[in-house]
Amino acid sequence: MLIGEVARRSGVSARMLRHYDSLGLVRPTGRTDAGYREYSSEDIRRIFHIESLRSLGLSLREVRRALDDPGFRPSELVDDLIRQTRERIAGETELLTRLRRIGAAEPAGWEDVLQIVALLQALGSESAGKRQRAALSSGEKVRVPVEALVEAALSETDPNVAGALRWALAQSGDAGLALLADGLGSPMAEVRKRAVQSIAEIPNGEATALLQDALTSPDIVVREHAAVALGARGVADAVPTLIDMIVEGTNDADAADALSALASHPALADQIATGLVDRLARRTIGSSARQRLTQALADIPGITTSRALADLSHDEDRAVALTAIYILGIRSAR
Repeated sequence: MLIGEVARRSGVSARMLRHYDSLGLVRPTGRTDAGYREYSSEDIRRIFHIESLRSLGLSLREVRRALDDPGFRPSELVDDLIRQTRERIAGETELLTRLRRIGAAEPAGWEDVLQIVALLQALGSESAGKRQRAALSSGEKVRVPVEALVEAALSETDPNVAGALRWALAQSGDAGLALLADGLGSPMAEVRKRAVQSIAEIPNGEATALLQDALTSPDIVVREHAAVALGARGVADAVPTLIDMIVEGTNDADAADALSALASHPALADQIATGLVDRLARRTIGSSARQRLTQALADIPGITTSRALADLSHDEDRAVALTAIYILGIRSAR
C-alpha cells in the first residue's frame, strides 16, 4: 500500500509518515520500482499502535521504546503519565479559577485586569506583609474577587493577615457568605474556626442567621465563636452557650461581656440571671466554675441578680461568698 492510501486509511498525514520513517519508527517494508514507499499490513498495524500510544500522551521517543524495547515496563510509564496528567490538570484548573475570578470582578479595561492579577498574586505570596497589604488594598481601585478572599481567609495562619482578610470580606457585604457557610462544614477544624470568625465580622441579617445555625454545630469552637458574636448582636439564643463557656472557663471573659451586652435588654436580664443561678445550684459544678458564674452576675441588672448575690454572700464556699459580697458592695455604691 502506497503512502497516500496509508495516510487516507490511518488518518496520519503523509508528512508525519515520512517523519516516522526518518526516526525509524515505521520503515516501509518495501519500495515500488519507481522508488515509492510501500507499506505492508504489519507496517500499518504498527502505525495504529504508535497512534494509540501517542493518544495516551507518550512522546515519540517513549513510543519507540515501548514498541522496540523488550525490557520495557509499561506500568512505570503509565504511572508517570498519570502524575504528569494530574499536574497538568491542576495547572489548568488553577488557571481556570483565576480567569473566573478576574471575570467575576468585571474589569473595565486591561489596567483593571493587571491590578486584579497583581492582587491575586500578592494574596498567594509567601510574605505575610504582601498578603496583608493585598487584603487591605481591596476596593481602593479594584476589588479582590470574593472567592479569592474567602479562600485566603480560610487558609491564612498569620493572625494579622487573617484580620485584614476578615475586614476585606466584611466590606464585600454578603457576597462571600455562601462560601463561608461551606467552610463551616469543612472536615478541618481550623477552617471551620476561620469560617465562623469571618462570618462574625459581617454585620447583616444573613450572617446572623448563619451564626444562629452555627450554635448547633458539633464543633464546640464554632459554637463558642458564634455565641459571642450573637451576644453582641442581641440574640438571646446565644445565652445557654455563653453560660457553658463560663462554666468551662473557655473565653469566659468574652462570654461574660456578651451576657452583659445582652442583659442591657430588660427582657433578657432576668433570663440570663436565672440561667446563671441554675448553673450555680448544680452540685456537679466545681468551685472555680461557681466563682466565674458569680463574677458573671456582676454586670447583670435586676432583682433576680440582687437576690441571687444576697444568697451567695452566705455560700459555704468562702471564695464564692466573698465574691458575692464584693459585687453587692459595688452595686450598692452605684
